[in-house]
Amino acid sequence: MAMLKVIEVLAESDKSWEDAAQSAVQQAGKNVRNIKSIYIKDFEATVDNARLVKYRVNAKISFVLE
Repeated sequence: MAMLKVIEVLAESDKSWEDAAQSAVQQAGKNVRNIKSIYIKDFEATVDNARLVKYRVNAKISFVLE
């Protein structure tokens, strides 16, 4: 049975929440191996002049411990 570890990260994008989630996985992947899943805990956006300009996610990323 594999043991997993979960880390919590914040990520931001100018495009979309999906892009912010992808960025979270890519950035985490630079420091950890064997990422298995991402759970989006919260969504947030910055508004400017009645438009969404920044998309943020608070995510939990799980990976297999070696």
